[in-house]
Amino acid sequence: MKRTALIMALVGIALFTAVLVWRGAADMASALAAAGWGLVVVAAWHVLPLIIDSHAWRILFERPRPGPWRIVWARWIGESINGLLPVAQVGGDVAKARLLVLRGWPGAPVGATVVVDTTLAVATQMVFALMGVAMLLALLDRPELAWALVAGIAVMATLVGLFYRLQRGGLFGGLAGLLHKLTGGTQALDFIGSGRELDRAIGAIYAQPMLTLRAAAWRLFGWLAGVGEVWLALYFLGAPVSLADALMLEALGQAVRGAAFAIPGALGVQEGGYVLLGSLIGLSPDTALALSLSKRVRELAFGIPGLVAWQLAEGRALQRPRRTKHSVQEH
Repeated sequence: MKRTALIMALVGIALFTAVLVWRGAADMASALAAAGWGLVVVAAWHVLPLIIDSHAWRILFERPRPGPWRIVWARWIGESINGLLPVAQVGGDVAKARLLVLRGWPGAPVGATVVVDTTLAVATQMVFALMGVAMLLALLDRPELAWALVAGIAVMATLVGLFYRLQRGGLFGGLAGLLHKLTGGTQALDFIGSGRELDRAIGAIYAQPMLTLRAAAWRLFGWLAGVGEVWLALYFLGAPVSLADALMLEALGQAVRGAAFAIPGALGVQEGGYVLLGSLIGLSPDTALALSLSKRVRELAFGIPGLVAWQLAEGRALQRPRRTKHSVQEH
């Protein structure tokens, strides 16, 4: 697994470098410099979808729920891990669950909220992507391109539906048994309890359809809030677009990024996607690449402090048992 992650990371770096060489790193730097302090505004906007997505996750917890800022903190760290490390977009979800468990929240219910939240995120992303396709159809006379996108979304939607059915059928109990055999009794996810407990906790959430729908609605709202980041970035880059154009770019750009989940940060793939999508509404390749790089700036601005916060949190967790042991010895 580590070798595969390293290979995918190298593929992403190679693609990213090739795109920069193609357009010229100096030209990209000039385009970003033109945005100036506007990049700070673009990065700051991300706080809004971060809070919205955190609220959608928090809804899934039983009362009493973790505090809102505790959830935002855990989600920020999980997002940082998924965005900057070769963890196939799932390592951050495991880490944010672990952070809450280390602070006293029961493992199986926390793990269940993460599984359901991830499922809702992918499902609502499909809806968001369809909105982008609708905008594309409204803006362009390219039905062949739209149908190709719809076909891809349909495949993903089928996989999401299958994942949901497996969850309802005791997926994690079966996986836990398999992992137990493969690892000789050692399991990396012991902190969330047994697979059977996780299955029961997931079922308890899905047994509340209105709660699940509410969380899904907030998740979709979070995707829509991300449109503001694209609109602001292009405004400060000197290539303002309509909200419809921004929605199309964000919805389909996120779909492209999601399809490249195995490559850390979708390096290179995201850039190529924005060049293609941007050309459909008249954006030059340089502007489209600058848009993608402005998102990279935001990812680094949020992600690097997030990784530092993660290490500090894990360090405190490691020291806690030692302090307890020493205090017992002293008495």
